[in-house]
Amino acid sequence: MSELNTLGFSQLVEAITHQIEQARGQVRQAVNTAMVQSYWEIGRLIVEQEQQGESRAAYGKQQLQQLSKQLTERLGKGFDVTNLRHMRAFYQAFPIQETVSLELSWSHYIRLSRIEAPAARQWYQQEAITQNWSVRALERQISTLYYERLLASKEKVAVEHEAQAKTQPLVESAKDYLRDPYILDFLNLQDQTYQETELEEAIISNLQQFLLELGKGFAFVERQQRIRFEDEDFYIDLVFYNFKLKCFLLVDLKLGKLKHQDIGQMDTYVRLYDEQRKGDDDNPTIGLVLCSEKSEAVVKYSVLADQKQLFAAKYLPYLPTEEELKRELEREREQALAQLQQQELRDE
Repeated sequence: MSELNTLGFSQLVEAITHQIEQARGQVRQAVNTAMVQSYWEIGRLIVEQEQQGESRAAYGKQQLQQLSKQLTERLGKGFDVTNLRHMRAFYQAFPIQETVSLELSWSHYIRLSRIEAPAARQWYQQEAITQNWSVRALERQISTLYYERLLASKEKVAVEHEAQAKTQPLVESAKDYLRDPYILDFLNLQDQTYQETELEEAIISNLQQFLLELGKGFAFVERQQRIRFEDEDFYIDLVFYNFKLKCFLLVDLKLGKLKHQDIGQMDTYVRLYDEQRKGDDDNPTIGLVLCSEKSEAVVKYSVLADQKQLFAAKYLPYLPTEEELKRELEREREQALAQLQQQELRDE
C-alpha cells in the first residue's frame, strides 16, 4: 500500500471513528434525557397517589413495595423500592419541571435530591451544570461543604461592608472566590510527615482536583515561577490566573503556623508581580498564603487587616466531619463579627 493510500486509509478510520463516537454520545444524551424526564414524572405520580392515602408514611411504604413488585414483573430491572424512593425524592426536591436541567444525569439528581436546603440544592445544581462536574466531583463538593464555605466568605465581605450593603449591592471581589479552610484530602497527606516541596509536588500531581477545590475560574500558570529584583531571585510556589476576576493569584505554601514574615514575603511577591508580569488589562495581583495553621494575631496585626490583595487561609490535609467543618466556619464568622465590633469602637 502506497504512503498516499495509507494516509487516506488512516483518515477514513479516523472519520468513521469520529462519526460512531458522535452517534454514541447522542444516544447516551437521548437516553439520559428520557430517563430524567420519565423518572420525574414517575415521582410525581407516586407523590400524588400517596397524598390520597390516609396514613401517608405507612401507605407509602406498602404502596412502594407493591408497586416495585408489579413494575419489575412487567418492565424488568430498575424499579426496586430504593429507586422508586429516589424518583419520589427527585420530584419532591424539584416539583417544578422547568427547573430540571437535562444537562445533568439521573445520578446527579439522586445526589442533589438529598440536599435539604433549597438554596444550597439550587446552587449545587447550577454549579454542576456550568462547571461540568462529574457525579464524583459533585459528591466531593457537597461533602466538603463548598456552598457553606463560599457563603461564609461572602458573609465576611458583607460584615466588613455592612453600611454600604444597605444602600448598594456589593461588587464581587477576591474574597468571594477564595475559601477558608481549603480541604486537601485528595493529596493523601493526613498520616504522613511531609515537607513544603512534597506538598507542592502532591498538588501538581493532583492539579485537576486542586483546581476544583480552589474555586471557579482558575487556570494553572506555573510552579516555582521566578521573579527578579535587582540581584536577588524569588521563586513563587504556584501561580494561577482567574478569568472571572481577570487577575493572577500567587500561592505560597507554608507548613506550621502563619508568621509575619510569611505575609511580608507575599506582599513583596505581589508588588513585584504587579510591576513585572501584570498586563495593562489585568486587575491587581492577589496573594494567598496557604498554611496548615493560622495565627489570629498575625491576621489581626499585619497588613492582612487592611490589604485587599493579600490573604491567608488554612488548609486541612484530611476530610473533617461535617460537624467539625461547621464549627470551623462558625468560628470564622464570630471572629469577623468581633473584628467589626472592635473597628466600630475605635471609630467612635
